[in-house]
Amino acid sequence: MFVVATAGHVDHGKSTLVRALTGMEPDRWAEERRRGMTIDLGFAWSTLPSGATVAFVDVPGHERFVPNMLAGVGPVPAALVVVAADEGWMPQSAEHLAALDALGVSYGLLVVTRADLADPGPATARARAELAATSLGAVDAVAVSAATGAGLPQLRAALDRLAARLPAPRADAPVRLWVDRAFTVRGAGTVVTGTLGAGRLRVGDELELAGSAEAVRVRGLHSLGVARPEVGPVARVAVNLRGTPRDRLGRGDALLTPGRFHRTDLLDVRLAGDPTGELPATLTLHIGAAAVPARVRPLGPDTARLRLARPLPLLVGDRALLRDPGRHHVAGGVTVLDVAPPPLTRRGAAVARAAVLATVDGRPELAGELRRRRLARAADLIRMGVEVAGRPVAGDWLADPEHWRGLGARLVEEVARHSREHPLEAGAPVELLRQRLDLPERALVEALVRPPLRLRAGRVTASAVDALPEPVARAVARVRAEYADRPFRAPEAEHLADLGLGPREIGAAVRAGALLRLAENVVLLPGAADDAVRVLAGLPQPFTLSAARRALDTTRRVAVPLLELLDRRGATRRLPDDARVVVTARS
Repeated sequence: MFVVATAGHVDHGKSTLVRALTGMEPDRWAEERRRGMTIDLGFAWSTLPSGATVAFVDVPGHERFVPNMLAGVGPVPAALVVVAADEGWMPQSAEHLAALDALGVSYGLLVVTRADLADPGPATARARAELAATSLGAVDAVAVSAATGAGLPQLRAALDRLAARLPAPRADAPVRLWVDRAFTVRGAGTVVTGTLGAGRLRVGDELELAGSAEAVRVRGLHSLGVARPEVGPVARVAVNLRGTPRDRLGRGDALLTPGRFHRTDLLDVRLAGDPTGELPATLTLHIGAAAVPARVRPLGPDTARLRLARPLPLLVGDRALLRDPGRHHVAGGVTVLDVAPPPLTRRGAAVARAAVLATVDGRPELAGELRRRRLARAADLIRMGVEVAGRPVAGDWLADPEHWRGLGARLVEEVARHSREHPLEAGAPVELLRQRLDLPERALVEALVRPPLRLRAGRVTASAVDALPEPVARAVARVRAEYADRPFRAPEAEHLADLGLGPREIGAAVRAGALLRLAENVVLLPGAADDAVRVLAGLPQPFTLSAARRALDTTRRVAVPLLELLDRRGATRRLPDDARVVVTARS
């Protein structure tokens, strides 16, 4: 199936043409049939010579019903532009074409009706020239008479050619079904209809209502009047919702795949049409079947920020249009550039934002989004319409590589700064670093820790002696020099104090990995434990405390806590008779 919407001036024979092609009555209201004028959307379908099915969304042509027309055209990929041979190009022909152009509709046909009443040539030439200057470009043109049937076979063949040109829809995409009708069927409950442009619907699916984020379940599906277990794109579809009251939704709402769309009332857009500086403060944004008032804040010559009267499920790259209902004027087509824009609170922020948007083309591209956002959650990007690839830096956070490298360098600087300001503290608290780096989560700080930094007990420290205050580093260097040739001798407490190593200074050196603490006021150089294992491995096994003390050339004050440390590390094992054996010789 493919779906096509009619467009054109009032009373140019759009509904008559649909009746002639399908044998179905598109006007649903008795008032429409009495007045001979389409007021709301109509629907009909037919089989083409190729066997393909075409479904028509018949829209009203009167200027008072342009919002209804836009609700029908918005989700549809192709248009049938209808012009009467006896009247030619008219005001609503122009407004409907402007709407199609604003929405970026690039597939269509020109049908010149009432060819039995006037020569279709002049109307065809004028209409073709008008269409050529829009997104539709050069199109097939067919002259027909619904009254006599002339040209209808040629029109059916042209519809077949149009169907063959349409791009293949994405059946694996998330569902966003814009609701153009909602009603109640006795015994079935609430039914909504719309044009399914992408994705696949199945009976039993759980969806979300865009307006309320309420979960709803698909009770039944109909397409072209037939009950179906599933429907793929592109298709006209009626969805029976289980247990959902009719007053919960209406035209302009949408059924969504859960978790795949960002609902927003604030967006940055590019406008093709009127200069943004000349726009009224309030316009109406039309997208899908929705029509929502929007306050306009110009940013650059062709970019603006829109504040919507209610949130909509929008994606980066969406096409929409802005219309001034008071003047019956299409202000222009909109390309959505950002559905989660930053606040504009500082002086000059709007100018800076315009400069950023000037580099954005509306394609949802991961590298560009990360470059602008620096950090973003994968789930948030997916809801914006961005295809996510690559490994997160922490949790589901993705980062711009250059920004992430810069954060790593800043973290080293901030840890050093904290060490200078608080030389005897056990490193910089992760929460403090999160605030200084302006990061949203502590996990991001922890993910940035790389040598020479290390993370311990919620603090980030520098593992090198150079991170110590200069007096402490100098005292540690004295210890290293004095005990380099006797690594298992521990300086006495008085000597440590003479060097300027009190309890706080020793604690800082131990945390920095510059000294190894065995017990209160018993410290060795940091590699002493591993060196001791190698020495003890050369003794006859098992060995006693006295044998270990002699082999290490140290005192009982050092040997006892050193062997206990090796026991805790699993390098030695203490036997029932208090002798020990080396379990692993470390190198």
